[in-house]
Amino acid sequence: MEDRWNDPATKREENSVTFFERGVVEVEGKQYQRYAIKTHFVERGECYKDIVTRYVAPILQDGDMLSSAEKIISMCQNEVVERSDIKVGFWANILWRFASYSPAGQGVRDPHNMQLAINLAGLPRILWAAFCSGIGKIFRRKGVFYRIAGHGIDGIDGLYHKSPFEPYHNLAILNPREPDKVAAELEEILGIPAMVVDANDFTVEIFGKSPSMTLADATLCAIMKDNPSQQGGGLTPLVLIRPQIAAET
Repeated sequence: MEDRWNDPATKREENSVTFFERGVVEVEGKQYQRYAIKTHFVERGECYKDIVTRYVAPILQDGDMLSSAEKIISMCQNEVVERSDIKVGFWANILWRFASYSPAGQGVRDPHNMQLAINLAGLPRILWAAFCSGIGKIFRRKGVFYRIAGHGIDGIDGLYHKSPFEPYHNLAILNPREPDKVAAELEEILGIPAMVVDANDFTVEIFGKSPSMTLADATLCAIMKDNPSQQGGGLTPLVLIRPQIAAET
């Protein structure tokens, strides 16, 4: 597949690992470089421990931190639902038409995604969330549906026919299980702080952090604010965050 998502001018290779410089950001007076690591397409049931051992361990340095996209963790945990297993019912067929497109994705503005939301949260809760969302729109309040629906529905991904990866056309990807535990396992393997993150071009959410990740969520979100993992087909779900040492004057 042609790589239209990564700037070749920022491409680097080290110890057979390909990564891309995403630029230095300054947060709370400290600077951080971000390296987005190129991987293969992660399939269902793979081992995330093997993935970071293969792609991260050869290039990490002391002081580095790791950010892993939540999507590949969910794929490894098989936290997915096949489109064919989602039987769209009466209410899903009605409610999805009133949902708004999210800047981060189609959300529940799709009958299968809406039915999956009903399956996860229950019809009464979804009906209440939809009603409150309608009231919220009058007052220009956004995100009301997802806050009330809960159950990780705002994290549903996939079932997107425009994805460059065919498996995502017919797979709904749910939130990963026990993200704090996953981050701790990544730290144990690599010896550096790790986190599991859902980032897009508009929002960043920290799902889980390892024990030695001492930076506050707000700081980590600021470091990842411009989404160095990127979307689309770039295949860069792992990001090494490297604090920059200030030059002596």
